[in-house]
Amino acid sequence: MALSISAAVLLGIIVFVLLKGGYVRVGSMLACTLFGFTLAATGLAPVINSGLVSLAEVISNL
Repeated sequence: MALSISAAVLLGIIVFVLLKGGYVRVGSMLACTLFGFTLAATGLAPVINSGLVSLAEVISNL
């Protein structure tokens, strides 16, 4: 049985765990989040998206 989960949900869970574990402070988390939103508005967004899709395909073929 295959389990499908959104990359946004998976990354959100990872950030939550890191924040609760004390590895990441709130200020750092906000800076990274804002950087991500800013990066998504640039011309690199399609390249990053296709890279994530390719990575997901490689993982699913394992």
